[in-house]
Amino acid sequence: MKRLLLTTVFVSLLAGCGSPGGSGNSPSPGSAASRPPSSASSQAAPTTSPAAPAGTGCEPVIAGMSPRERVAQLVVVGVEPSDPAAAVALVRDEQVGGIFIGGNATDLLTDNALARVQEAAKVPVSVAVDDEGGRVQRLDQLEGDLPSAREMARTMTPEQVRALAEERGKAMLARGVTVDYAPDADLTDEDANAAIGDRSFSADPAVAREYALAFAAGLTDAGVRPVLKHFPGHGRASGDSHTGLVRTPPLADLREHDLLPYEDIAQYGDISVMVGHLDVPGLTEGQPASLSPAAYQLLRTDYAFQGVTVTDDLGAMKAISDRYSVPEAVLRALQAGADQALWSSGGDVAPVLDRLEQAVADGELPGERVEDALERVLRSKNACG
Repeated sequence: MKRLLLTTVFVSLLAGCGSPGGSGNSPSPGSAASRPPSSASSQAAPTTSPAAPAGTGCEPVIAGMSPRERVAQLVVVGVEPSDPAAAVALVRDEQVGGIFIGGNATDLLTDNALARVQEAAKVPVSVAVDDEGGRVQRLDQLEGDLPSAREMARTMTPEQVRALAEERGKAMLARGVTVDYAPDADLTDEDANAAIGDRSFSADPAVAREYALAFAAGLTDAGVRPVLKHFPGHGRASGDSHTGLVRTPPLADLREHDLLPYEDIAQYGDISVMVGHLDVPGLTEGQPASLSPAAYQLLRTDYAFQGVTVTDDLGAMKAISDRYSVPEAVLRALQAGADQALWSSGGDVAPVLDRLEQAVADGELPGERVEDALERVLRSKNACG
């Protein structure tokens, strides 16, 4: 089974949260002087279909896992990009389901380092970066700058954005990256350097949705999984969730504005959605959405999303870290409905897995919840039969 799964990963490689950081804006070659009239969203939609409902072929893979291996598949752990050996050791020793590469070092993205990480895994590892463009990008030293989302929408057509995202996605995949925590679907016209700022395509829901569709489609065309963020909308929140819990407008207001990019979500194709650390009046009752069952229920029922849900960073953002330890935050996120719990700070993973394994044994984290999340995660990695 291990040889079959790894073969799948390497064939795909041959075929082809985001914390602010990285390079600043740069114009795209050949971009138009101003944004042309909007084209139909369907032109930018990916050709793949959303993930199938749970319970479709992953049972034999799950049955072969220990309880600890099952919960380990539900975490995405930040790794030091300058230390490939540590990433290999993490995957070999803990068999985590995913790793996240932040920062600006490029060691893990060169010299076939990520292939060695995959060789240490029993099940393929998802390898994520947050490469949006502008202030938030990870491949700029290797592949050049991407414009910010705001600059893309101002100077490029959706078709050009799709082509640009496909080119970037192919570069990611060739280096072993399989997931991009982009595009940002938040709506804002605030100053460029504000919490979301120029990470947003537009304050206009229709424009933002069209460009998010285009960016997601380009990544999908390249074979990289897009992650739409930050549900249910960070653009008009009261501050920056890196520095503390922030409040959005009430849910009824979000439905009329910030949530519009999530309507008809199947048009984005087979994507994931990142849930933000956002207190939403009328929905989360003072909790961050990332830890709120009501937020995941909203996404699953009202917006009919069937794919993988991932939390925003649980380890390095004070909206969470001021309240909970990493093991407790990860548990609460999975209990609430997250399929993947992300923390970029890395560190000793064993206490997190200890806490999750005990929670399953005690019934605190129901086995059905684990299997539901596990099926989605495994399917997203093509790790089922």
